[in-house]
Amino acid sequence: MASLTLPSPTQSSAFLSTSSTASSSSSSSYSCSSLGRRTLSFNGSRSRIHVANSVRCDLSEPLNLTNGKPNIPILNERTLPKFLESARMEKTVTRSNTRIRLFSGTANPGLSREIAWYMGLELGKINIKRFADGEIYVQLQESVRGCDVYLVQPTCPPANENLMELLIMIDACRRASAKTITAVIPYFGYARADRKTQGRESIAAKLIANLITEAGANRVLACDLHSGQSMGYFDIPVDHVYCQPVILDYLASKTVSSNDLVVVSPDVGGVARARAFAKKLSDAPLAIVDKRRHGHNVAEVMNLIGDVKGKVAVMVDDIIDTAGTIAKGAALLHQEGAREVYACCTHAVFSPPAIERLSSGLFQEVIITNTLPVAEKNYFPQLTVLSVANLMGETIWRVHDDCSSQGLKFIDDVVESCSHLVELCFMAGSDFVNFIAEFRT
Repeated sequence: MASLTLPSPTQSSAFLSTSSTASSSSSSSYSCSSLGRRTLSFNGSRSRIHVANSVRCDLSEPLNLTNGKPNIPILNERTLPKFLESARMEKTVTRSNTRIRLFSGTANPGLSREIAWYMGLELGKINIKRFADGEIYVQLQESVRGCDVYLVQPTCPPANENLMELLIMIDACRRASAKTITAVIPYFGYARADRKTQGRESIAAKLIANLITEAGANRVLACDLHSGQSMGYFDIPVDHVYCQPVILDYLASKTVSSNDLVVVSPDVGGVARARAFAKKLSDAPLAIVDKRRHGHNVAEVMNLIGDVKGKVAVMVDDIIDTAGTIAKGAALLHQEGAREVYACCTHAVFSPPAIERLSSGLFQEVIITNTLPVAEKNYFPQLTVLSVANLMGETIWRVHDDCSSQGLKFIDDVVESCSHLVELCFMAGSDFVNFIAEFRT
């Protein structure tokens, strides 16, 4: 019987190092840098986290992937400016009196540890086993009676196995008399099956929503769903977290004039997403790649709507699976005279042959988040990984404290009303979020 027990974070102080982001043309995905000091204690108090910029940094303990090799993620610690941090950060939380419990499945334990670290909590003790025939066994190793439980488990590949694990975790918490159960799903794997495109097709997204609800979940917290209509498939509350601010903050640190930018949607279905993204980048112009899909995971680019000649093109999508769509789109942008092409997405599924396509030289940089774990074998020099742990941790606290999560979108309103300030930030090459925070104070 194979067995896996997820450890809790240590109670020692963590020392991390910060520096400016390495060049995208570096031959390595990660760059270690000169040290600044930060301490976080798990002795019962939540500590406010102060950092200056999006950084590449070391962790006190390397995160181990399934292949046993260390994975040091690139953390974007300034996801939220100071004035957006929850007032809950000022209060004291102890394991003895708090009624919140955070557990991790086996799909993305690295992200779960980062979320717990941001929140100043320890991951709950849970024993997850795989029997010889593939069946999953889950046992909570601490009491959750009367507690608000948050289960972090994306339904990433292998999607069916991770989904089943999530359902069993929910059932274990329900039978252990948890007060509320929130399924924290950074990546909702079946979100693309949200409608019928042909006769006699299933709508798998609705089926999965029913399974999660019937298993006993009281709430779902998800990141960048493929389509907003998926929230309507659940009969329980859904908190939809948008990861745009994480990527926007990183792009704003680039020394690129807003006059040279153009945001590109890789298909017609992503126009609304790209338009919203462009508005936050000093209302940059928009271009659209027109494609015709002849089958699943097969795309053919037809033409380009918009002007990209001599500009820096930023392609925005929610998911990169086989990278066929975004790679063919990038090739078309180069043919139309784009100076550089950046690819941005929230969910990096990276099914073969995605790595070969993305590392072929079409992209200046490929910017993703860590909603899905990235195997070390899938690293390539142009890859940049940003963490959404702060964003999700803050959302969990707001849900737990019965506060509105709309405050997390306030920075978007500030950006939209201060587009001329964005241009100044691009020209100066400064961090936009820090600039807005200083401007407000």
